[in-house]
Order: sequence, then C-alpha cells, then structure tokens
Amino acid sequence: MESPAGRRATAGLSLAVVIAATVVTLAAGGVFKSRCSSGDWGDGRQYRQLCYTDLVPLYGTEHLSGGRLPFLNACPGGGVCDEYPVLTMYFMRAAAWIGHGYAGFFWANAVLLSLCALITAWALFLMVGERALYFAIAPTLLIYAFVNWDLLAVAITTVATLVLLRRRDRSSGVLLGLSAAAKIYPALLVVPFARERVREERRGGAAAIVVWSVIAFAAVNVPFAMFAPNAWSTFFRFNSTRSADWDSLWFIVCERLHGGGSCPLSAAQIKLVNGLSLLAFLVIAAAVWWTRAKRQPDFPRWTLGFPLLVAFLLANKVYSPQYSLWLLPWFALALPNPWLFGAFEFADVAVFVTRFSWFGRLSADLGSVAFSGYRGVPLGGFELAVAIRAAVLVACLVAWTLSRRDPLDTGRPLRSRPATDPGEQTPAATIPASPP
Repeated sequence: MESPAGRRATAGLSLAVVIAATVVTLAAGGVFKSRCSSGDWGDGRQYRQLCYTDLVPLYGTEHLSGGRLPFLNACPGGGVCDEYPVLTMYFMRAAAWIGHGYAGFFWANAVLLSLCALITAWALFLMVGERALYFAIAPTLLIYAFVNWDLLAVAITTVATLVLLRRRDRSSGVLLGLSAAAKIYPALLVVPFARERVREERRGGAAAIVVWSVIAFAAVNVPFAMFAPNAWSTFFRFNSTRSADWDSLWFIVCERLHGGGSCPLSAAQIKLVNGLSLLAFLVIAAAVWWTRAKRQPDFPRWTLGFPLLVAFLLANKVYSPQYSLWLLPWFALALPNPWLFGAFEFADVAVFVTRFSWFGRLSADLGSVAFSGYRGVPLGGFELAVAIRAAVLVACLVAWTLSRRDPLDTGRPLRSRPATDPGEQTPAATIPASPP
C-alpha cells in the first residue's frame, strides 16, 4: 500500500502534468493568435490565417488607449462602447494599463487570461485529479483562450464550484456573484448550487449561496448603475436587441427561411426570438432535470450546471465561439466521457475553421480588396458544422441524463473537510483537500 508521502508525491507529479499541459496549450494558442496581434489586418490575415481575436480590435472600439474609465467616462465622439459586464471591462482596462498599443494590449491580456486558465486547471485538479486534462489539453482552449475574455468568468466559476464542494457556501455565493459580474452565464449556476444544499437538507446553506451571490453581484454593479446608468445598461440593451448570431441554430432557421446568407429580423421579431429562446431553454432544462431525478432521485444537484449551460447554448440566439470554454470544466466535472468530449472538440474545431473561412469568403463577395480571389468555405458548410455541434451537445444531454456515476469518483479515497461556515455539518466524506 502506498505511503502518505508517496501519495503526496504522486499527486504533486499529477498536478505538475496538468499545469504543464495547460501551459503548452496556452503557449500554442498564443503563438497561433500572435499573427494577428499587431492590428495590421490589411492583408485579411484574421480570416485567411484563422487568427482572429477580439483582443485586438476592441482595444480601439472600447477606447482603452488612454485613461478612459469604463462606464464613468463617456465614449469619445458619442459612440457606443462598454458593451461588456463591469468586471470584464475593468479587466480589459487593467490590461490596457499594463500593455500599450495593439500588440501590448493583446499580450497583456494573454498573460492575464493564461493565469485564469491555470487557476481553472488547478481548481479542477483539486476536485477531480487528472480529469482536469479535459480542460488542459482541449483544442477549444487552444483556439479560443485569447479570442475574448471568457476565461475570467470560467476561472471564478470553477473556484466557486471548488469551494461549494468544500462546503464554504458563503464563499461560493460570493464567487458566483463576481463571476456573473464578469459574464452573466454563471448566474445560472446559483440554482443548482443552492438546490444541492436543499437536497442535503441544509436550507441555511442554500440561502447563503443565493444571498451572497446577490450581494457580490450588486456590490460590483450598483455603483455603476447609480452613477452611470445609461453606460452600465449598454450590455443589457445590446444583448436584448441583437439579432440571431451566426453560430446559433436560430440563425440557421432564419437564414433558411429568408435566404441570401443573412437573417434580417425586425425589432418585433427579435423580441419574439428572445421569448422563444427563453421558453426553449426552460423546457430543455426542466425536461433534463425531471428525467434525471426520475431515474436517480438523489443525484448531486450541483451537476445540473452542465445541462443548464448546454441547454442555454442550444436555445440561445447567440453562441459566440468562445462560449464553448464554459463547458470545458464541466466535461471534467460532470460528464467525463472521452468519446463525447472528443466528438464535441471535433465539432467545435470544425465550427471554428468553417466560421472564419466563411467570413473570408463573405468579405470577398462584398468586394473587400484584402480577400480578392479568396474562396473559403460556403455558408452551408459552416451551418453543417454548427448543426453537428448541436447534435453532439444533445447527445451530451442524453448521456448526462442517463448517467448514474458519482461525478467525484476518481478512484481515490475521499477525505473529510472541516466545516468552515458556522453551524455546518460536514458529511463523512467530501472532496479531498488535495488529491492523495
């Protein structure tokens, strides 16, 4: 039988492997995107070389080259900016203070986002050991880590899950509120996290998660909502009025009905799509929850985070490419199925390649000199990739619903963790303080 010292050495080596794999993936992603870091896209490289990243153009469109404070200082020329939640905007602001110019801004963000990815990998390892490699070696991480700022919310959300499983309900609530202040999607996780405590007959813990998530979210947002309400609400107005995005199933349906490779929706039609999207999400989420509870009444409710995010991505009118990053930790946590994970990664890479190749083709069709003679993937190829990815996600929902596996069963003995919130009762076993 392996000694405690031997187990610690093995765990340390395993963590080193996970961290090293994450570093290699991030380094490859940085090299891949660096071809677009200068901001000189006059030759069409952003689509020709598939290196597009929001980290470059938004340095200009969000007016971060000077000392402008998001929300508090107006956009020069009366334009529209501050289209991201508060924490993300100030993450961008900090990166612009660190790195100057397009390339400097890109690399400052790359370093900060890499830290977020490493925190995510570390937190996953503490929960599920080597299964953190689902995140660390994912092609999705390579191609999307430095496309936008989603890794900030992913990191905070993953740590929120870690502290939930270590029974620190207030801390979990605070972290969920902060992550929702960076990207709204973590707000969905308040329900399964609180419901987990209800399942354990710890309603005080459920209340703590809900209350502290609201307090943390409000602490970040209320000052800006009070002193700059119009600027602060830009994010919400933008998302409520935008049309169906290219990567969504709604766009495919709309484009097929309308034709011409576009989806022109009126304001009334956008409101209708918003309502139908919400209805579809609620129906999918309720169906999955009810079916799993019917098969396994005592299943860990916190794992509902995975199907809720999948349902949101399937039903929503917007599925920006980097949203796939949201799911990576959950494959490790709630659905560690290598075949489904591999299928999702294959489909996600196919969407990535066909999406930006089609953008290049569309630019050429619109007369862009930078794309003269460029013949990329036709729209139908891109839509096929999106449909395949959606089918894989549906298969993931089915697999999660049918699963009876303990998500924290990594083949290792679990260790007890002392309660940290007053009055908490710690069960005989919970996640290990560190993998043995």
